[in-house]
Amino acid sequence: MTDTAAIIVAAGRGTRAGGDIAKQWQTLAGRRVIDWTLDAYRAAAGVDCIVMVLHPQEMHRAAEFPDVTSVAGGEARSDSVRAGLEALAGSNCTHVLIHDAARPLVSQRIISDVLTALKDADGAAPALEVSDALWRGAEGVVTGLQDRSGLYRAQTPQGFAFDAILAAHSAFAGTAADDVEVARAAGIEVVMVPGEERNLKLTRASDFRRAEAFLGASMDIRVGNGFDVHRFGNGDRVILCGIEVPHTHELKGHSDADVGMHAITDAIYGALAMGDIGQHFPPSDNQWKGADSALFLRHAGELATAQGYAISNIDLTLICERPKIGPHAAAMAQKIAQILGIAPGRVSIKATTSERLGFTGREEGIAAMATTLLTGGAS
Repeated sequence: MTDTAAIIVAAGRGTRAGGDIAKQWQTLAGRRVIDWTLDAYRAAAGVDCIVMVLHPQEMHRAAEFPDVTSVAGGEARSDSVRAGLEALAGSNCTHVLIHDAARPLVSQRIISDVLTALKDADGAAPALEVSDALWRGAEGVVTGLQDRSGLYRAQTPQGFAFDAILAAHSAFAGTAADDVEVARAAGIEVVMVPGEERNLKLTRASDFRRAEAFLGASMDIRVGNGFDVHRFGNGDRVILCGIEVPHTHELKGHSDADVGMHAITDAIYGALAMGDIGQHFPPSDNQWKGADSALFLRHAGELATAQGYAISNIDLTLICERPKIGPHAAAMAQKIAQILGIAPGRVSIKATTSERLGFTGREEGIAAMATTLLTGGAS
């Protein structure tokens, strides 16, 4: 079943970028631009399938991407998008993200934010507020000024309710700069989510150098470790990584005592050199009493994103005799990935016993230790 699809528009010629081939097939930091872009959507939680729109003369390239549906585009960008949408007609697709192949550095945070916004809107897109002074000019001379108030730079992915944007494209005549223009012509309201400078569109040769600089900055690697312990008390379930697991006792703590999520959260804070949960959410503050630990984890993830870091992977070990973790590990990984907006394949949840030694061996509580790797930020 396909609920959310991503359409990657890769049918353009990109002549301003120079080179003998279209920019999406050119090399960026050792890989083709299209490979960076497709991998971003392969890793995106909530994206169920990918449709790639190719130039009609390049349909032979479709064989290189067996996991992607490839269709031929048209003369204008809007024609190519329409072809991608029509390829999904009759499926179970409810939402679609439309993305330029020439934006290879799109982050998982942007993709996740657009998908989240679509829960309450028929259209959503990332944007950056214009901060530079704007001029009007002619023949190399400044002829006037332009007020920048309320002006934003558009980015992709631009997300929509599928039926609404398909109808909008079907009714649209002429050419459009992007899909927001098509949507607005059909009366679809589009909400904005924060964009990112690194989500640049490769247009000229100099943009490749900028993108490689961003990718070079990603070599700043941060490792963080987290450790947490919670004791057992009277109860009939435990909450581990956001999943309720039936048990003879429950874990005690100021919040919901999710020992696994606490260890992961502290690992992220540690990688950022920003303390631990207790510093950000003091147990002396009663507003956090009984709080859902997803709040803490989401906060740590947002701090990482704000500093330009991506969560490369998370490895968590839960230490206990009981309950058995194995039957719930996949659901736990999915929950952690959902909260952080990363692919479930980047989250490892495993368990071990302490061979009946110590407080975990005596079944007095559960311990957890986590490690995370962050990439990005300023080196």
